[in-house]
Amino acid sequence: MSSSTQDPIHYHRSDDGIVTLTFDAPGERVNTLTDAMRECLEQRIEQLAAQKESIAGVILTSAKETFFAGGNLKRLYDIRPEDAQRFFNTTEQTKRALRRLETLGCPVVAALGGTALGGGFEIALACHHRIALDRPKVQFGLPEATLGLMPGAGGVVRMTRLLGLVAAQPYLQDSRLVSPAQALKAGLIHELASTPEDLTAKARAWIAANPAGSALASQPWDRPGFAPPGGGNDAPAVKRWISTAAAQVRAKTRGLYPAPEAIVCASVEGMQVDFDTASRVETRYFTQLATGQVAKNIIGTFWFQAGEIKSGAQRPAGVPKGEIKTLAVLGAGMMGKGIAYAAALRGIEVWVKDATRAQAEGARAHAEQLLAKRIEKGEIDAAKSAQILARIYPAERYEELAHVDMVVEAVPENPALKADVIRALEPLLRDTAIWASNTSTLPITGLARSSARPGRFIGTHFFSPVHRMQLVEVIKGEQTASDTLAHALDFVMQLGKTPIVVNDSRGFFTSRVFSTFTREGVAMVGEGQDAASVEAAALFAGFPVGTLAVLDEVSLSLSFNNRLETLKAYAAEGRPLPPHGADDVMRRMLDEFGRKGRAAGGGFYDYPKDGAKTLWPGLAEHFFKPGAQIPQQDKIDRLLFCMAIESVRILEEGVLDNARDGNIGSVLGIGFPRWTGGVFQFLNQYGLARAVERADYLARHYGERFAPPELLKQKAAKGERF
Repeated sequence: MSSSTQDPIHYHRSDDGIVTLTFDAPGERVNTLTDAMRECLEQRIEQLAAQKESIAGVILTSAKETFFAGGNLKRLYDIRPEDAQRFFNTTEQTKRALRRLETLGCPVVAALGGTALGGGFEIALACHHRIALDRPKVQFGLPEATLGLMPGAGGVVRMTRLLGLVAAQPYLQDSRLVSPAQALKAGLIHELASTPEDLTAKARAWIAANPAGSALASQPWDRPGFAPPGGGNDAPAVKRWISTAAAQVRAKTRGLYPAPEAIVCASVEGMQVDFDTASRVETRYFTQLATGQVAKNIIGTFWFQAGEIKSGAQRPAGVPKGEIKTLAVLGAGMMGKGIAYAAALRGIEVWVKDATRAQAEGARAHAEQLLAKRIEKGEIDAAKSAQILARIYPAERYEELAHVDMVVEAVPENPALKADVIRALEPLLRDTAIWASNTSTLPITGLARSSARPGRFIGTHFFSPVHRMQLVEVIKGEQTASDTLAHALDFVMQLGKTPIVVNDSRGFFTSRVFSTFTREGVAMVGEGQDAASVEAAALFAGFPVGTLAVLDEVSLSLSFNNRLETLKAYAAEGRPLPPHGADDVMRRMLDEFGRKGRAAGGGFYDYPKDGAKTLWPGLAEHFFKPGAQIPQQDKIDRLLFCMAIESVRILEEGVLDNARDGNIGSVLGIGFPRWTGGVFQFLNQYGLARAVERADYLARHYGERFAPPELLKQKAAKGERF
C-alpha cells in the first residue's frame, strides 16, 4: 500500500504490517516543515491512528541525504505580531499530531539516515526509538536559539523529560549539536547503524522485539511512575539550579536575547505540569519569539543574507568556479600563521616565507599547537593532524613559490615593505596567479601600483585570530579583474569563511567603522564620563567587550598612528577630517602618561600578574568630571549610532555595494551586536524616521559626526528600508 510520489511524505505498508513514512519534499534538496509538509504529516498520522489496530509498527525515514533540516525559516520570518493567534493555533495543531504519533500504542522508530536538526529532530524525539546512520558530518540537535528562537514542536518538553531539566539546557539554550556517537552517549538516540540497509533492518527488528502493548512501545514520560533524570523541580540539585538560572541567563544575554530566557522559563514551568500543559506553555513562548523583532533581525541577516553570499550573490557572472590548490603566504606573523593554518586545514598546500627559515617554520609550530588542542578535545586524531601539518612548507627563497596558484601577502602594514615583496616575487609567478594583500587599512589601488599585473591584484582582509574569525573582507582595486574577484571569493569560501566585497577606500568598511566605536568611547572619557559607565554602555548595547578594553588589546599607539596616517592622507586629498574628541585623550595617554596598551604593560586598564584587569585609576584622576555625566542611554546609543551612521556614509560613497555585506561584516568582523542583525538592520528595526530624529539629537548634543547622511534621510522620507 503506497501513496503518491508527489506527496511530501510517502506512505508504504508492507505485508508484515509495518508502515514506513518517508519524508521527501518534491523538488527540494532537504526536507523542511513547510505548510505542505506539516499538513501532510498531520494527515499521515491521522491515517495511522485510523489503522492502528492492524499496524505492527511505524518507521519514519527520509529519501534525502539528510533526515530533516528543521522548520521553514521563510514561514517563521514572515510571521508578524498580528498573526500570533493563528500561528499559535497552527503550532498546537502540529504538536497534537506528534503527540498522537507517540501515543498510538504501537512502536514508532525514527530511522535517521542523515542530519536531523530543529523541527526535524523534534519529530525524531516524538518516536519511541531512534536509530542513526553513523556517518561523518551527520549532526543532531536543536539550533533554534542561534536564530533568536526556541524549539517549538515539543523539543523543550521532550528534552527536559528525556535528559532532565539541567542536563537538557546545553542542547536547548546553547544549541549544542552532536554527532551520532555523541548522541548515543548522551541518550538522545538508542542505536547506531553502519549502512542504510542495516538502518532499515535494525528498525524492523526493534519493532518486532517491541510489539504494541510492550513497555518500550511508549515514551518514558507516559509510563507509570515516570520521574525525569535528576529529579523534578523540587529535587535539591534542580532547585539550586533554578534559583540561579534566570540570573545566569540575564548575565549572559544582558536582556538583549529573549530566546535563552524563554527556554529557561518554558523548561522550568513545563516540568511543573503535565505533558500537554507543558506543550502549550512551550507554544506560548515560541510564538512570542517567532513574532518578535530579535528573531527577525537574526534570521534576516544570518540565514537569508548569509545564504545569498554562500550562493554566490557577490560573484561576477560567467566566471567558471576556481579552486586554489597551492598557496604562498608571505609573512609568518600572527596573521600569516593563521592564514597558513586555515588553508592547510582545508586541503591546500601552503608555502610560508619570512625573513628567515626559522621564522617561516613558526607557521607549522602554530598549526601544531592548534591541532594539539583539537586532538585533546577529540575533534581529530593524530593521523589527521599529521596530514594537515604535512601541507605546510617553510620556504627560504622566492623561487620556491613560483608554482603557486595564489599569494597572500601578510607582511606588516608598511607600503614600502609590501612594494618590495611584490617586486621580488611577482615576476616569478605564473600569469594566472592571484596576488592578495592582507591589509586592514591601506588602499589596494595604491599597493597595486607596484604590481605589473594590477588586474590580478586584490585585497583580502582577514581577522584575528584567523582560525576563529569567520569574516574575510575582499577589496577590489580600481583595476582588479572580475575573474580575480570571483576566484578570490571562491578561495575564501574554500576556507569555510564568509566573504564580503568592498570597493577600495582607506580603511575599507570594517576598519573604518570599527574605529568610530573605539574613538567614541575614548571621546566620552575625554568629556569627563565615568570610564566604567562607558564600558558598561558597550556591554549593555550587546558588544562583546568594552570599547576601552578592546582598544587596549589593539594597542593605543597602533590605533593612534593609524589615525594620524588617515588624517594626513585625507588632508593631502584636499578634504581634511574634522577634529575628534578622542584625539587629545589619545595624545595624553601616549605622550603624557606612557599608556600604550596591554602589550606595553597597560593602557586604559591595569593588568596585574595575579588578578583580573582593572580600569587605570588615572582615568578618574585626570579625566573624570562628576558634573558632566550624561544619560546612560545616550552612551549606549552613541556607540551604536556612530557605527551605523558611518556605515550609511560608506554605502552612500559606494565603498559598499549593498547593505547585506555591511550587516554581515559588522557582526562577524567587528563585533556589532548580533541581536540587531547588523548596522543597517539596526536602523531598519529602529525605524529610519526615528533613527533620523535620534541621530539629529546626538549631533546637537555630541557632535556633527552623528548628523544623519542624506541617504538615510531620503530613505526615511520615502518609507524605504536598507
